[in-house]
Amino acid sequence: MSARIRRRDLRLLPVAIGVWVVALVVTHHPEVAVIVAAVLWTVATALLVAVAISLRRSRDGARPRRTPITIFAVALAFAAAAVSHIAMSAPDRDRVLALPLSGGRLVTIEADVTGKILSSATGWRFDAVATRVRVGGDVTATRVPVVVRTAEHPVGLDLGATVSLTGSAAPARPGERPVLVITAAGPPEVVSRPRGPLALASRLRTALLAQAASLPQPGAGLVAGLAVGDTSAVTVELDAQMKTASLSHLTAVSGANCALVVGIAFVGAGMLGLRRPWRVTIGLAALSGFVILVSPEPSVVRAAAMAGIAMLAALLGRAGAGTSVLCLAIVACLIADPWLAGSIGFALSSAATGALILFAGPVSDSLRRFMPRPLALAIAVPAAAQLACTPILVMIDPRLPVYAVLANALTAPAAPLATIAGLAACLSAGVPLLASGLAAIAWVPCAWIAATAEAVDAVPGNSIAWIPGAPGVMLATVLCTALLLAMLPGTPRRIRRISTGLVALAVGGAVGAGLVSGPLDRARTPEDWAIALCDVGQGDAVLVRSNDAVALVDTGPDPEALRACLDRFGVRRIDLLVLTHFDLDHVGGSDAVMGRVGAVLHGPVAEPQEEQLLARLGAAGAEVRTASAGLAGVLGAAEWEVLWPRSRESGFAPGNDSSVVIDVRGGGVPAALLLGDLSETPQLALGAALRSTYDVVKVSHHGSADQAASLYRRLGARVALIGVGDNSYGHPREETLALLRSLGHEIVRTDETGAAALTMTDAGIRVWRQRLTASG
Repeated sequence: MSARIRRRDLRLLPVAIGVWVVALVVTHHPEVAVIVAAVLWTVATALLVAVAISLRRSRDGARPRRTPITIFAVALAFAAAAVSHIAMSAPDRDRVLALPLSGGRLVTIEADVTGKILSSATGWRFDAVATRVRVGGDVTATRVPVVVRTAEHPVGLDLGATVSLTGSAAPARPGERPVLVITAAGPPEVVSRPRGPLALASRLRTALLAQAASLPQPGAGLVAGLAVGDTSAVTVELDAQMKTASLSHLTAVSGANCALVVGIAFVGAGMLGLRRPWRVTIGLAALSGFVILVSPEPSVVRAAAMAGIAMLAALLGRAGAGTSVLCLAIVACLIADPWLAGSIGFALSSAATGALILFAGPVSDSLRRFMPRPLALAIAVPAAAQLACTPILVMIDPRLPVYAVLANALTAPAAPLATIAGLAACLSAGVPLLASGLAAIAWVPCAWIAATAEAVDAVPGNSIAWIPGAPGVMLATVLCTALLLAMLPGTPRRIRRISTGLVALAVGGAVGAGLVSGPLDRARTPEDWAIALCDVGQGDAVLVRSNDAVALVDTGPDPEALRACLDRFGVRRIDLLVLTHFDLDHVGGSDAVMGRVGAVLHGPVAEPQEEQLLARLGAAGAEVRTASAGLAGVLGAAEWEVLWPRSRESGFAPGNDSSVVIDVRGGGVPAALLLGDLSETPQLALGAALRSTYDVVKVSHHGSADQAASLYRRLGARVALIGVGDNSYGHPREETLALLRSLGHEIVRTDETGAAALTMTDAGIRVWRQRLTASG
């Protein structure tokens, strides 16, 4: 490691790591918080007293050996503070969790909205703090964080609003900040709208979205995203492309955004001739205003804390001060919110910031031997951040983005320009003409970023499948460390050679695996399948084939996952594409089949982006039709018929309960009923339209608990298909699985078996699974 890095002040790094580990463990086991806090405070106090005595003796000539003990004592004290926060929060959290919430019982809550209203696969979601919880006749006054999911976005619902809603509640996962996950039964009632600065911020964000809406997509959706972190206008396709290109961090408010705002304020104050204290004050005021504008949710507050690193490092004027301040910022965040210890976003932010402080400079110095300094720095910054974040990213998505560094280097100059112009447009909302012009200026770099993401997404081999789970994380950590050591100046020659060898071996292995595993995997996939269930994560994608004609029912959330499935089953052309409804987990992978579809059947349309998706499919050569009950046709030698939705007068709004339900049978295809995401009520209404019995049922809504048992009894199916991946909904629910088992269904779920294929034989239906379950 270079002398430059060795000079960094890393003494606080063990403190930050220690506090992080303790907070992570105790948030997952809050029942031990009181005991752990007492022990930590006792030991920390004893060590600090010992250090104080050692310092006193040093005045009498004895040489103190206090630094390691002092650091350890400080780490224990900070960890005790974080654990004490957990312990003090426990009574309120336990009281709410003790309420009778199971069995789908309705709960009424009043809550203050504390986070942005975000689009989700099932509608909308937002963070809130519940102030009153009513179960039956019992009312509990409290202040606990919750997550609310709702299918509708009522007028006035925004950060700072107070809402009342009724729905079902379930405990959140251990270690998460929210205590409950509330699924609203209807639209939340906005009791009071945001007031004061939050109301002003809401109006400014809304005005910016309106200004950007008149600009061409997909760049228009990024204007508000880069300026204020509002991604509501980003199309489903662009969102997927940004993730593939590893550019989605640009639309998340980060320390870079905050540092940019503070820097502009500093420069402005300096131009006015103000002295340093005034510049600091103005910078902090600008940062506070920016936090309110983009919404003071935990992730934004964390980014603001990280943004203070550059400012404090400059004021302190010490080499390595940035590292110390980063560690202190991490500790302060964990004390204020210990549940950040389990946040992937917090980990990514911390890792990227630390990498930029420690490694961007040295890596740039190494690259300068081969290229001009500006180019070296442009590559070193995203490379350092990507190497630090990759082990964390593969925990979420076991894929390695091949062109991430290149994409980030290409968009690096555009991101700050878009942020500054977009922010100026937002603050100029009172002058429409000026705001419109500034939004148009912001659109130019946004269009460049969108074009880069689209180009990377279109390049073959833009990502490499990685080993999932802990082994994949460990291997990614080893390889990223090796690559970093190989790039750093001053690395001992032997270590550099070993690191270079490891990286070369990994690259060769990845290339070899790509050349061999694909053909081998396809070779073991049956060729005579009639129905194939794609493994696309938390989402649906079902293939049906008769003779040489193929139908695809939904596309899952990810184009790359769908492409892999189509390649596995040898599908090049989609004769019939059925989009049951427009949730992301059913249409997000549509890019994978763009230009390869003959006809499209779709459910009711409610949003402009849904119209845009259908228009793109039509422009690419597909015939687009709205599906309704009674519509029928042929697929090869098989017949299909739409059984649902019946009509707009049925009383079911666009979405889950208006999902297209299709019956397919004959021509070598077992009689199959694909239920979309219907809930219990429309399932009961569907019953009268059923055609005798079925061999196969695609279980509704990924195996949620909202099922009509009488419908499944009537179907008489042998095989139940469930498209499901890692999710926070508890899908598939145990009560649904128990129902299917009681009816004798053979359950095929993609989270356990991967892809699956069904083939008609003389003996019945043969089921092939990509991988065996524990039970075989």
